[in-house]
Amino acid sequence: MTATSTLADLAGLLLSGKIEVVDLTAPLGPSTPLIKLPPDFAVDTPKIEIHKISQYDKAGPFWAWNWLKLGEHSGTHFDAPQHWITGKDYPDGSTDTIPVGHFVAPVNVIDCSAQAAADSDFLLTAAGVRAWEAEHGAIGKGEWVLMRTDWDSRNGDEATFLNADASGPHSPGPTVDCIEYILERGAIGWGTQCIGTDAGSAGGMQPPFPAHNLVHKANRYGLASLCNLSKLPAKGAILIAAPLKIEKGTGSPIRALALVPKG
Repeated sequence: MTATSTLADLAGLLLSGKIEVVDLTAPLGPSTPLIKLPPDFAVDTPKIEIHKISQYDKAGPFWAWNWLKLGEHSGTHFDAPQHWITGKDYPDGSTDTIPVGHFVAPVNVIDCSAQAAADSDFLLTAAGVRAWEAEHGAIGKGEWVLMRTDWDSRNGDEATFLNADASGPHSPGPTVDCIEYILERGAIGWGTQCIGTDAGSAGGMQPPFPAHNLVHKANRYGLASLCNLSKLPAKGAILIAAPLKIEKGTGSPIRALALVPKG
């Protein structure tokens, strides 16, 4: 079997509907939930704004278009290594320099939805990942690892999505040893359905915010605010997650897609 015949087979499967394209992306607009930083740090990402330039009117009689105001890490988004201090020195660590082949890769989906429903602060450990591998197969080098929590069901309401109280945010995520383990396995990146790639309690871990700290230290990538992971199998899907080619970009909103075999 040649690469050409393999691509031809893929095209045929897509056209026949035997491979489904699943949208893993939340709508991007003024009501999109955005992360809130502690008051001692920089100002928060501004709310997304969509401004009309013209809409078949005097400003443009035959066309409609808009201009946008938004942060790099808004909505369903990609975290590049240069987003975090541990990855700041990688010359191929910004959205305009990452090798494009890294934007398409096999994906492992670890279902933690029941645990997250029972405990908003649920943490996935290395032991939990190994147990998943024993059932579904090993995580391969160059593959994505996604934590399914069905947290996207909260995405329509910012307060519910952020789930913060006086003690801080409460959302599921990985432990330090979880991230260490998937990096040892050679994962190309880590993704979640929450506002960021770390758990709400990650600021108190050592090191703090391990999904950011360790993933980007390894010149790997993060995905946040993913949707519809319930439509993906544990293994067997292909993830397409391509950020905008922003000059020296630390991240970008994306249209994340998965190719999923039917049946």
